[in-house]
Amino acid sequence: MELSGLDYSLIFGFFAIVLGIGIYVSKTSGKNSTEYFLSGRNMPWWIFGVSMVATTFSTDTPNFVTNLVREKGVSANWEWWAFLITGLLTVFVYAKLWRKSNVATDIEFYELRYSGKPARFLRGFRSLYLGVIFNVLAMAGVTLAAIKIGSVMLGLQPWETVVYAGAITVVFSAIGGFKGVVYTDFLLFFIAMAGAIGAAYYCVNLPEVGGLENLITHENVANKINIFPDFRKKEALITLIIIPLAVQWWSSWFPGAEPGGGGYIAQRMLAAKDENHAIGATFFFNIMHYALRPWPWIIVALASLVVFPDLESIREAFPTITEDKLGHDVAYSAMLTKLPSGLLGLVLASLVAAYMSTISTHLNWGSSYIVNDFYKTTVNKDASEKELVNVGRISTVVLMILSAVLALFLQDALQIFKFIIMFGAGTGLIFILRLFWWRINAWSEISAMAVSGVISILFSIDSIKDLLFTHTTESGDIIERLMPEYLKFPLVVLITTVVWLIVTFMTQPETKETLFNFYKKIQPGGPGWKKTIADAEAANIEIVTDKEPWNVPSGILAMLVAMIFIYSIMFATGYWIYGETTLALTLTFVALSSGFILTQLWKKIKASVF
Repeated sequence: MELSGLDYSLIFGFFAIVLGIGIYVSKTSGKNSTEYFLSGRNMPWWIFGVSMVATTFSTDTPNFVTNLVREKGVSANWEWWAFLITGLLTVFVYAKLWRKSNVATDIEFYELRYSGKPARFLRGFRSLYLGVIFNVLAMAGVTLAAIKIGSVMLGLQPWETVVYAGAITVVFSAIGGFKGVVYTDFLLFFIAMAGAIGAAYYCVNLPEVGGLENLITHENVANKINIFPDFRKKEALITLIIIPLAVQWWSSWFPGAEPGGGGYIAQRMLAAKDENHAIGATFFFNIMHYALRPWPWIIVALASLVVFPDLESIREAFPTITEDKLGHDVAYSAMLTKLPSGLLGLVLASLVAAYMSTISTHLNWGSSYIVNDFYKTTVNKDASEKELVNVGRISTVVLMILSAVLALFLQDALQIFKFIIMFGAGTGLIFILRLFWWRINAWSEISAMAVSGVISILFSIDSIKDLLFTHTTESGDIIERLMPEYLKFPLVVLITTVVWLIVTFMTQPETKETLFNFYKKIQPGGPGWKKTIADAEAANIEIVTDKEPWNVPSGILAMLVAMIFIYSIMFATGYWIYGETTLALTLTFVALSSGFILTQLWKKIKASVF
């Protein structure tokens, strides 16, 4: 594959614009840590909504979707489609509360909700646990995808991709701060969408594929297009529908889909102008992320089954791919090599855009934890704003180096996804309940984090080996032989939940003063705070300042209607593509009806802004 002058112009022109934006905003972003990590808390919903979509438009996502589709079919995407429930719960219940907290990071929340040494320990430990360990894992997965794309499309060695892509991204992230990330995300979103849609249109019309109708009926594809798994197959039903929809969405922590909100999604909610803008941004993100964006990737993945039906065909076409990096996820990059000049440059620029958007967000988010929740609270409590910004920039570089080195040893982004999901299993319920139940304390979270981590590692010994060393098809681990894979996750959730509930009731609750202050600031409401409100009234302390009725029930109803709305759009889009007009029309009508109902519910839950 050879790039033309037009392709190079598009790619280098994109680099120039992005770096220009970073340099332009560097003067204001470096003023203080609030500007560097939260852009002054004054940005509107539409910028943050687009930014959230761009951030999750990473290079590993189309590879991840391609891997799922090629191995198990379109229905395998329920492994991440189920997180829509988490996202909508954040939109209609938690976004308003996060913005009210006015903290700098969601980790700072720990010393607002809890007190004493356990709260300080939790804040400091989680800042490194999430900001460094989990963050580096997530970035390594994105960089691994970039390595595979560089190998297939540009013939680059892994280290070359890491150096070229990483250097530009880390320079941009370090100088531009959060404002630079958000501004460029707005540009990156449109480039990435144009590239994804253009690639899907061209790939489906390749001579080997022969158009959409031939693609859907092709023998390699026909059994892969179902949106729902075969309910007659027990394991597929359990792993793709029952566990994700019944357990996974509320029980596990995952970057960008944290139960109750968190991470870089919380960072954008905290930086929004007000509560309404925080809600609007997260809702827009969920519509784009789930309803519309997956289909261009899915179409390319299905087309790849015609052009490259198996791994051997990919190996023959791209002999330079090393054995440890060869997998079904490479098929997405392989299909992009078929694109013509101009479109090829646009798609490559879109992939670079996706990489930079995701990595720059993770770098700024992880750095915010290190600065605000570790350095500022543990290392130097009297640090000046200039020092905090400099530490943020240094930690940005360090995080990039760590993730890049790890990416050189990894093999499969799907394995990383499953490992992170398993590692956080059972902790999600705490993140949902801690705003609505006074009895949860710091020890609840500490015990859940410890138990979930230990059990997950024991259950994933062979997965870790496969991830870092050899890609095997059979596991020699005794746990693997005794327990089906699909039982591991719910078992970790059950054990973790039982343990943290026991610990919660065996340890002292948070002090009344802490609970009073928390309630007065956040105004969460609900039956879980009745005791705290009664204690405050007995002490003649007024903590209930919100006289409006508790709107969480309306929020949950809106969440359910929004689920119908977004899933209907997603499925309708798929059935329009498949040519199943009756189903497509029915779902389109459902989407329009639920959308109308949602606008009426919104009036009941809309935050009052004075």
